[in-house]
Amino acid sequence: MTRRTITIVSGLPRSGTSLMMTMLEAGGMPVLTDNIRTADADNPNGYYEFERVKEIEHDKSWLEEADGKAVKIISALLKHLPPNYTYSVVFMRRKIEEILASQRQMLIRRGEDPDTVSEIARLSREHLSSVSSWLDRQSYIKTLYVDYNKIINSPLEPARCVADFVEGDLDVEQMSMIVDPSLYRQRRRE
Repeated sequence: MTRRTITIVSGLPRSGTSLMMTMLEAGGMPVLTDNIRTADADNPNGYYEFERVKEIEHDKSWLEEADGKAVKIISALLKHLPPNYTYSVVFMRRKIEEILASQRQMLIRRGEDPDTVSEIARLSREHLSSVSSWLDRQSYIKTLYVDYNKIINSPLEPARCVADFVEGDLDVEQMSMIVDPSLYRQRRRE
């Protein structure tokens, strides 16, 4: 059986991974999600998660279901991708200050301590550098880095780049039209 490439949407939590999954789905790419985590005030269009992803270190059997589809995997779990598939990783980048503000707001909404994000900035920068370096060394993974802020401001060109990268016959217009700038609530100026 010929294996196709699995499209992985990755990045730090709150970096725009759900937005990218929404864009890919709107463009016509099948997505792997179980809809267990439903839409809420933090992600009104849904999370696009697949719970079994969290067990990838010990259970990779679900990857067969992802063949030819897009699946969301947080950046910390990428190192567990086995080399018997090929992957196109769409890696979302967003200003760290916006990610932290978004995480803080999410914790407040959940009634949890928002001060737990204080050390996250330094750790996040180190993690992103480490993951980027690791991705560069993997022959079975190709990576496209996509700027969340550019998508929000002008979605058509990033949508084109993503469609070309995943080599899918995606509807770029639909991908760009699904972007809702009103959901960009944690703006930070340069």
